[in-house]
Amino acid sequence: MGWIREWRRRKIRRKPFPVHWIGIIQQHSSFVEELPLEKIRKFQGDLLVFEHEKEFVGAGDFEVTEEVRVVIAAAAVRLVVNLDVAAYDRVSEIVIYPGAYHHPGDDTVILGQVSDWHQVVLSWPDVVAGLKNARDGHDTATHEFAHVLDRRSGAFDGTPILRAHEDYGPWARVLSEHFLRLRNGGRKHRRLLRQYAATNEAEFFAVATEVFFEKPRIMRRRAPDLYGELQRFYGSDPAKVRDSMLADANRD
Repeated sequence: MGWIREWRRRKIRRKPFPVHWIGIIQQHSSFVEELPLEKIRKFQGDLLVFEHEKEFVGAGDFEVTEEVRVVIAAAAVRLVVNLDVAAYDRVSEIVIYPGAYHHPGDDTVILGQVSDWHQVVLSWPDVVAGLKNARDGHDTATHEFAHVLDRRSGAFDGTPILRAHEDYGPWARVLSEHFLRLRNGGRKHRRLLRQYAATNEAEFFAVATEVFFEKPRIMRRRAPDLYGELQRFYGSDPAKVRDSMLADANRD
């Protein structure tokens, strides 16, 4: 029934993008300013589709507002603006908590989580905090939606569905090398990726994605091969965009 879904999505994309949504997104994050002009329309269309298709559920007494839906949808589609929003087809439900939470009988503080198949769970204050500071390398929403892309390949293993068969060899070599260096206490890697990335390959990919989008110039300088693999997968070059923005600022 894929053709029906695509027909519905074309109809959604033809709808006018709500002007006040732009203000909502800008209030919470500056990343839209870094999107190439030719990608803005794709981003807005994907956002309309994601916000329309997913069910947003408040946990406890949390009220899911339009602002909540738009901000989370924007964070998700940022990752696929050069891919396909169909990468999120398995996700049907976004559960939002009013703060960090615990599983019963477990003292571990959880900011977000992705189930094997259809559900993403997020702490709203941590989504907001992660997006607000776009240069600290910590972004809860980006982290969890990277897990969704990873799981799409069949397992949480740090390898999403790549663009071409020949990409898998370099991907495995480069990411494994950096993962092992971090796990073995490499100083350069500890300065780039927080220690949580050494938990397993899936967390390494998710944390590396956070850094790729939030501290791209640092990643490009300290781990150019890792940056190159993520650049090839996501189809974007955020370090180049930051270079251009810095050059424009200096000219001003």
